[in-house]
Amino acid sequence: MFVSTAYAQTAAPAAGGADMIVQFLPLILIFVVFYFLLIRPQQKKMKEHKAMLESIRRGDRVVTGGGIIGIVTKVGPEDELQVEIAENVRVRCLRSTVNLVLAKTEPAGGKGSTGGGTGGTTTTDKTAQDEKADEAKVAGRK
Repeated sequence: MFVSTAYAQTAAPAAGGADMIVQFLPLILIFVVFYFLLIRPQQKKMKEHKAMLESIRRGDRVVTGGGIIGIVTKVGPEDELQVEIAENVRVRCLRSTVNLVLAKTEPAGGKGSTGGGTGGTTTTDKTAQDEKADEAKVAGRK
């Protein structure tokens, strides 16, 4: 009566795989941009930080995650460090909580070493200018 019969239209022939690539091209380009601008630099930064943490040794001047500046007095087992934050005040902290190494010490021993002495230089004899430069470096990272 008032309702006519509806017939389904036949599907248009598919254009092939090229149409599918054109649809996904913006998504692929976005992923490439994210990889080069976000993911890759972050992985590089994490790799450098891990290498820095692995190279911490006695006498290094470090900044912890809480902002405490101290000198590493002992590198213990299971990623523990003993850090002297004031004269005769030592705290234990995890290696992973170190954010920055302000000053590195010279490696102990090596060629030309006579075997005597403390095995490396410490950073306790730094000048006042070096201290201020380190503090400015820390303040600049906040």
